[in-house]
Amino acid sequence: MAAGPRTISSMERNRNGRSAESPNGDAAGLVNRRARQRALAVGAFAEVSEDRDPLAELKELLRTAGVATAGELIQRREKPDPDRYLGRGKIVELKREVEHRDANVVAVDDELAPRQERNLEAELGVPVIDRTAVILDIFADHAHTAEGKMQVELAQLEYNLARMRGLWTHLERLGAGRMDGGIGTRGPGESQIETDRRLARDRITALRRKLEHLEQTRGVMRAERRRAALPTIALAGYTNAGKSTLLNALTGAEAGVGERLFHTLDPTTRAFEHDGRRYLLTDTVGFIRKLPHQLVEAFKATLEETVIADLICQVVDGSEPEGLRLQSIAAADAVLEEIGAGEKPRLLVMNKADLLTGEERRELRLRHPDAVQISAETGEGLEELRKQIAKLLLSGLTQVELLVPYEHGDRLSELHEVAGDLEREDRQDGVLVRALLPAGLVERFADLAATRAIRERSGA
Repeated sequence: MAAGPRTISSMERNRNGRSAESPNGDAAGLVNRRARQRALAVGAFAEVSEDRDPLAELKELLRTAGVATAGELIQRREKPDPDRYLGRGKIVELKREVEHRDANVVAVDDELAPRQERNLEAELGVPVIDRTAVILDIFADHAHTAEGKMQVELAQLEYNLARMRGLWTHLERLGAGRMDGGIGTRGPGESQIETDRRLARDRITALRRKLEHLEQTRGVMRAERRRAALPTIALAGYTNAGKSTLLNALTGAEAGVGERLFHTLDPTTRAFEHDGRRYLLTDTVGFIRKLPHQLVEAFKATLEETVIADLICQVVDGSEPEGLRLQSIAAADAVLEEIGAGEKPRLLVMNKADLLTGEERRELRLRHPDAVQISAETGEGLEELRKQIAKLLLSGLTQVELLVPYEHGDRLSELHEVAGDLEREDRQDGVLVRALLPAGLVERFADLAATRAIRERSGA
């Protein structure tokens, strides 16, 4: 196959893999001279705030990928250079930093165009990876189910397709030394890369077909849920905000939890009950600033769990500084908008309240008065969260009064399933039921509407 971009996974790395706890230092990415890969983090920004590190997220991504951060370099410019990402003078400075820091890879905090990547590598003499390559590597490491692996492979192929370049330069022209050229002098190099691209496109088509089949299967499961009319809640938000821990705390599930970015890739749905009513809760893939479009596209089926939910619980790390917290909320808002869930009812959930002082909690309440403060770790605030979820979902229900004939006990049983608590009154002509139903189910029981049923029974 032709060479794609030199991502982390294709460069030299520890053969024993990576553990959830990085050996490379803290979240900021400390230097570790023993690491097999030492990256110099690079970014170009129009504005740089003094109260936050603009490369903090890239360093955390590198840490999650098992790479030590050897140093950093920032250039202030309105937009990256279209050919080299950085200006020529800054590249000279970057080359000195690479040598001084003993870095063996440069990581850029943006998605690079193929020519930017090639030109930077030619100037620096070390592999250059971009933000998208790092995230794809993390996704590949964290994908465990067959569907998750196919989604990651699809995203990688689409990313690599434009970056394929040949490794067969020694075969490009078998007769390159001949002055006359002509028949018999054309080598296979040019056609080889085209063959690889065709194979990649064929694989992309096959993966899309398989994922569509899996989506149909998932669609059947969703249809069953809709038939049961159980209210659905999606946990969405910035990666590492504690969504999986919250799912476990609310439902008693045992979903995997880890202090690393993108620990959850495959959606997990579990049920919980509150005041006699059953709810379905789904944990979804975490969001991040500048989430690559390839991943949004590849994980569309997974993210659709958020789109079809009745309510989105947007989980935020309440212990973060306000600036980072607002960035996390904005990043999640952007992804929700992109996948078509921007208008969905939403409840803001400030997690990790156990890490805050009393004064910090009051300040957080002033800044986000509509949010629910909880600690998924200790269980604090979970009962209030359940109440708020029930209250918001209740506002979308319709009050109905139905008369169910005694011979239709199956309809009465169905009502109990979809309505949870209901009032019933046994009458001579049937059971008079008062219940709250989701708007989409009112039509299903329209033939049992009490006023209509009573009139039909009386012959009016």
